[in-house]
Amino acid sequence: MTSSESLPSAAVGHAPSTEPADRRRWLALAIVMTAAFMDLVDVTIVNIAIPSITRDTGASFSSIQWITAGYALAFAAGLITGGRLGDIYGRKRLFLIGIGGFTIASALCGFAANPEMLVASRILQGGMAALMVPQVLSIVHATFPAHERGKVFGLFGAIVGLGAVSGPLLGALLTEWNLFGLQWRPIFLINLPVGIAGLILGRKFISESKAPKALRLDLVGVVLVTLGLLMLLYPLTRGRDLGWPVWGHVSMAASLLVFAGLVAYERQKASKDGSPLIELSLFKVKSFAAGVAVQLTFGIALGIFFLVWTLYMQMGLGWSALRAGATGIPFSIAVSVAAGISVQKLVPRFGRKVLQAGALLMIAGLLLYIGEAARYGMGITAWQMAAPLVIMGVGMGLIVAPLTDAVLSGVPKEHSGSASGLINTVQQMGTALGLGLVSVVFFGSISDRLAPEAVGPAFVDAFQDSLWWVAGVLTVIFVVMFALPAKPQVHLEGGGEAAAPASGDDLSKEPALTN
Repeated sequence: MTSSESLPSAAVGHAPSTEPADRRRWLALAIVMTAAFMDLVDVTIVNIAIPSITRDTGASFSSIQWITAGYALAFAAGLITGGRLGDIYGRKRLFLIGIGGFTIASALCGFAANPEMLVASRILQGGMAALMVPQVLSIVHATFPAHERGKVFGLFGAIVGLGAVSGPLLGALLTEWNLFGLQWRPIFLINLPVGIAGLILGRKFISESKAPKALRLDLVGVVLVTLGLLMLLYPLTRGRDLGWPVWGHVSMAASLLVFAGLVAYERQKASKDGSPLIELSLFKVKSFAAGVAVQLTFGIALGIFFLVWTLYMQMGLGWSALRAGATGIPFSIAVSVAAGISVQKLVPRFGRKVLQAGALLMIAGLLLYIGEAARYGMGITAWQMAAPLVIMGVGMGLIVAPLTDAVLSGVPKEHSGSASGLINTVQQMGTALGLGLVSVVFFGSISDRLAPEAVGPAFVDAFQDSLWWVAGVLTVIFVVMFALPAKPQVHLEGGGEAAAPASGDDLSKEPALTN
């Protein structure tokens, strides 16, 4: 890291002055990153245990879809509110409430007596995650000076990649080990010691922060954003199971009117008392607006891929949970390595081209995967999957860390909670859309009445069809990325309140990201 003399004056004014403060800040980072990792793992860890849950509880396809989509739906619906609550009442306070509730919900999931209780507990778990997760980026944004955030977001990207794919491996190990005869239940119960430790250490080491001016919770905004999301995502998730009723199409179309009403109301609320749920002025920051659009479409791609990939390996190829989980190791390593170097080494030189290269690499990996799945059929091995997974992993790593950095670089501190909630919301909304689309692009091509010997080939074919959809979404992402600034903005304290450079500024002039 460069010396303080080379940093922008705004950043120097907020730089840490003592070594003990440094240690406290990095301990706080470790705590919130562990919570983010716990959430990411909890999303993917369930996928690998689906066959075990199905056998043990007799859950239907609809229940299985709700065990995954219900979490994403509750998470997406509550994230904006959770982020704003952190701005108003304190990010540390909301983080601790969220991690405590998440831990309790995890216990309820682990001891669920039937599929209905498990679905309800997962929805509660998603709601608690919506209080916890937005505070992670908010705490980072409020705690770390501008010149350190590039490094921090690089770490965050690596954690995202590690959490996304280590979940299946951890889930596989816990399921295969069948600890205490509990079968799939330890995948949820493992959150208990982690959550309790996070709660205790968080109280001690995380510093409280909130918006500098008094804000009030926008209850009408909460109702409108939650209603709009539910009207859009619920019919999409349940549509196939219910035979695509007319009310579902009407609900999805009407959700657009609700969102339009939300925008109009939030604009009026901002001018009236300055306390809107969604800070619409954030969308005037080009990097934020473009980054949010990329986050949404990227979430759709990930939502589809991770679920159908797991179903393909276990229900299609008949692999054990452990074998399926271990297959993701090359992907996980590739994501973490690429994410770790992208912000610090590549983006300063090549700007948004790094993210676009990531999208192209993911498309290339998907096309290779489609080709291998078609060539080897039911006889494909984990080693034959390694090459496309590594290519896809490198591509994902080049996107996740720089994208978060780019989206938040121009956001004022007082709106960091709202911005973090929006970022997480659009990604989770995308993930929920992706999970909903699984019923169309994956299960839609599988007959409900298949002979046992036809199930495997049907899943293999459905997997290949789904990957074409994912490749199409990534192509859209590549195009949308042209709206990102050619070079990331210089990080200054206060975000958008500081004098932001033009989008074409050369990042090589930014000393904050050099070593």
